[in-house]
Amino acid sequence: MKINRVIMHGSEINDLRKEVKKYIDEADERMVKIVYAMLEADKTSDWWDDISEGEKDAIAEGLKQIKEGKTTPHEVVMAKYSKWLKK
Repeated sequence: MKINRVIMHGSEINDLRKEVKKYIDEADERMVKIVYAMLEADKTSDWWDDISEGEKDAIAEGLKQIKEGKTTPHEVVMAKYSKWLKK
């Protein structure tokens, strides 16, 4: 069975499910683990989808500042603020 179209109808999906189940039933342990990992990865959401628009905007601004060279080296920041970091 070849999948040539992006949009599939109900009967085509059912046929595809049958084919996938057949492959799983015949697959070795390694392949079953790979398929399982893919399905698990698909269930988890990307952190980017879970943050607010404000957070996304702040990240975009930070990346823009990096590209423009508007950064401060770590050593400079540590020298300036180390007195507040000591216990």
